[in-house]
Amino acid sequence: MSIERRWQDWNAISILLLPLAGLFWLVAASRRLCYRLQLCRRHRLPVPVIVVGNITVGGTGKTPLVIWLVNYLKAAGWHPGVVARGYGGKASRWPQQVRADSDPVMVGDEPLLVAAGTGCPVCVGPDRVAAAQQLLQHGQCDIIVSDDGLQHYRLARDVEIVVVDGQRRYGNGLPLPAGPLREPVKRAQRADWVIVQGEPLNGEHRLQLSDAQIRPLRGGAAEPLANWAGRSVHAVAGIGFPQRFFQTLADAGLQVSEHPYPDHHPFAAADLAFDDQRPVLMTAKDAVKCRRFARDHHYVVTVQARPGAAFEAALAQKLKEFPRG
Repeated sequence: MSIERRWQDWNAISILLLPLAGLFWLVAASRRLCYRLQLCRRHRLPVPVIVVGNITVGGTGKTPLVIWLVNYLKAAGWHPGVVARGYGGKASRWPQQVRADSDPVMVGDEPLLVAAGTGCPVCVGPDRVAAAQQLLQHGQCDIIVSDDGLQHYRLARDVEIVVVDGQRRYGNGLPLPAGPLREPVKRAQRADWVIVQGEPLNGEHRLQLSDAQIRPLRGGAAEPLANWAGRSVHAVAGIGFPQRFFQTLADAGLQVSEHPYPDHHPFAAADLAFDDQRPVLMTAKDAVKCRRFARDHHYVVTVQARPGAAFEAALAQKLKEFPRG
């Protein structure tokens, strides 16, 4: 059983891990209190900061929402820049500017998706304050979006958006490592908005992923995923919740041989080598790491994220509070 499934309920392992979970809870609460009492300094930037994050580990749909948000800001006349941790990146110096052709080994996979999907400046590093300051020094940014930055309290924020997976929600309600929680569930209630990939509850907004397309990883025309209904394929996924990707393919009518990998898995050619020539399908996040050894039967599946009209209206109203420039 995967650790994500164990985190969905109380079991023998979660009970054994309760002492460590209590320690994690204490450290996390102490850290939040230090910032609340101003014992630790928050850094306020001269431009608005929007943080997109979650209170659980694992995939919730943050990066697709960030891409939508940045493109929305561009269409509204803003000049956004994006900062992120660059998780898994092995660069020797931080922060690092990210372009669509950057090496994912150096800067991580998700920042490449954002850079390619928005065309906006992206900067990554463990210190998001330093990354944001670099964007402001070398670009024309007038608003900053922090991807997965909810717990990076050093960076003061003007807006918080919490993203929740509607299927798993908050799991067994326990903190790491006994459960999936980084912070208490009530922490989400203090954010400006909670957006759910799935069925929202009262006060939440829906994030819909739609318009699934498939195209050859080595380049070529895209077509609707629905055109592949009935075909037998291999599917690989190194994301926080691989089952969601596999279910998307199954719902489109494909016959799927599932190959899950850990989140941010450093794919190699051997991971895509199977004993037949059936097509191998992967997520956009995994595709940025597989392009260098892609073959003709490797394909990437992409989706478009879009929140509901009520969220768009609320966001537009909120943005009116911030002066430009």
